[in-house]
Amino acid sequence: MKHLTTLYDLDRADIVEILETSAELKQKFLAGERPALLQGRMLAQLFDKPSLRTRVSFEAAMIQLGGGVTFFSSKEAGLQGRESLADVARVLGSYSDVIVMRTFSQSLIEDFARLCRCPVINGLSDDFHPCQALADVLTLREVFGDLKKKRLVYVGDGNNVAASLAIIAAQLKLSMTVCTPKDYALSDEFLVDLKKRIPSADIATSNDPKQAVANADVIYTDVWASMGQEAEADKRQQVFAPYQVNAELLAAAPRHCRFMHCLPARRGIEVTDDVMDSPHSIVFQQAENRMHLAKGLMVWLLQPKTA
Repeated sequence: MKHLTTLYDLDRADIVEILETSAELKQKFLAGERPALLQGRMLAQLFDKPSLRTRVSFEAAMIQLGGGVTFFSSKEAGLQGRESLADVARVLGSYSDVIVMRTFSQSLIEDFARLCRCPVINGLSDDFHPCQALADVLTLREVFGDLKKKRLVYVGDGNNVAASLAIIAAQLKLSMTVCTPKDYALSDEFLVDLKKRIPSADIATSNDPKQAVANADVIYTDVWASMGQEAEADKRQQVFAPYQVNAELLAAAPRHCRFMHCLPARRGIEVTDDVMDSPHSIVFQQAENRMHLAKGLMVWLLQPKTA
């Protein structure tokens, strides 16, 4: 049984296979082909948090692959006290071929996967966002090809997106700089664990945005206050103001540099319109690839290759 609770569930060969399958299915889609590779399969989505890209990308992916989809909030599924987690996992797993969960708690996803008899995908938790990172590198491969000599510079909050990007960068030998305010960096515990798991990881840290982007091939940012952090929004906006991705910061990067954002974007806060809508931006190519990545991931989970 394979799951995707974090990117540590995958090795480099797994990631490459998922990306290549996703790219192949995207080319078929663009050519008007929608092969029914998952005909008769059922995707269940179980969400604590609202979503546009995660929910619709997986729904569209499964439907285009010939399968069906059902959706539950955590309350509807009984995870707010009506039933035990174990009972919900065992029942929903018996009805479904694959489950996508979008929750606050990483441990909830890991416990669900341990109890469930079908693959479980982390659609987002407070700690990790593996599907986003996979779609991001799918996009980077389309733009740059080989990523080994490229540098991704993440500017902003050291959050779940930054963590998953750091893991996949290490797995694919992509250099990365994580540039954050001092008290909002990825934790030392996370970075030590990453280096222990992947000794070749080239993950630098910085507190100086202009210095960090000087050799960037990609500048990446995210919202400064994620879901559940709304009470901190005003404070964070003051702390992060020097980390806004704007024309001045983009001008400090090489001319070929591209811009990425996992969306939703708070235009005028962490990024300005002139960057979001510039020729440097690959944000909407990145967003579209969430669907193509979802296809490749589900095919990889449900149609394992035979020797």
